[in-house]
Amino acid sequence: MFKKKNIITVQHPESVHHKNGMIGSWTDWKLTEAGIQQAENIAANLKSEFKDTSFSLYASPLNRTRETAEIIGKKINIIPQFTTALKERNLGKAVGQSVLWLKENIEKEELTVYDKCFSDAESRFDVWQRMWTFYESIVDSAEENIIIVSHGDSLSVFNVMWLGLNVEMLNTIDLYGVSGGVSFLQQTIHGKRIIKKMSDTSYQMINAQKLL
Repeated sequence: MFKKKNIITVQHPESVHHKNGMIGSWTDWKLTEAGIQQAENIAANLKSEFKDTSFSLYASPLNRTRETAEIIGKKINIIPQFTTALKERNLGKAVGQSVLWLKENIEKEELTVYDKCFSDAESRFDVWQRMWTFYESIVDSAEENIIIVSHGDSLSVFNVMWLGLNVEMLNTIDLYGVSGGVSFLQQTIHGKRIIKKMSDTSYQMINAQKLL
């Protein structure tokens, strides 16, 4: 018998770096005004859809995810728990630089999960390793309903973990979402893993009609 799980992942909505051509990564960008409104709408829609459900809420501590989680937490009346395991991938010396700078100065093309675009950057395998303990803790916990607020690349790694695939599958597949996307992951009592919705952006719009 397995523990039933309902996990909602939220990729943070519009951040300043989505508009100014800069790298996201560990640069601590905040949400734009549009992003704040999108987070408010996501929170309102989740509250409307899950009126009688109690959640645990985990998030990356970077500003853009912290703001998103705090907005959701305030709406559903729960204090977010922040963990560095959910931070975006560290791109080393590219942090604080523009996307153009990265393209012009990249040291190594990333062909496998073990490759690093810069010598001081994280590989996707590094992200997998730092996220694994967190992943195991929520899978093994008594918590049935969980919301996770994180970043695009980190959540793409999490999705592969959720499906029980090994890290090297990231060499041949990706399960990326989009900014402000909301995904629904489930585990049945028989241990079947499901991604029921993937990166649904309608939650960014107020009064969106939701059917699970």
